[in-house]
Amino acid sequence: MKFDSTPEVLEKEVIDTKSDNSNQIILFNDDVNTFDHVIDTLINVCQHDAIQAEQCALLVHYKGKCTVKTGSYKELKPKCSALLNAGLSAEIQ
Repeated sequence: MKFDSTPEVLEKEVIDTKSDNSNQIILFNDDVNTFDHVIDTLINVCQHDAIQAEQCALLVHYKGKCTVKTGSYKELKPKCSALLNAGLSAEIQ
């Protein structure tokens, strides 16, 4: 095996992952919905498991908001609409 002492220039392809996952659904606290409703909705809409949904519900309750899903705008739009239709307060940022 021969080793060349001259440095190699390696080209890297830069992939813009930000454009695919730069958006997030933020769920906001309210005084209307129960923990059970929020948890069930996150499981059904965002495909969270029970523990993840419960943790998000607790963060929303104590911190006032929580990111519940990240992805492309196209992917998040119907999920955010479903959260809103379920009576939750959410937006895409």
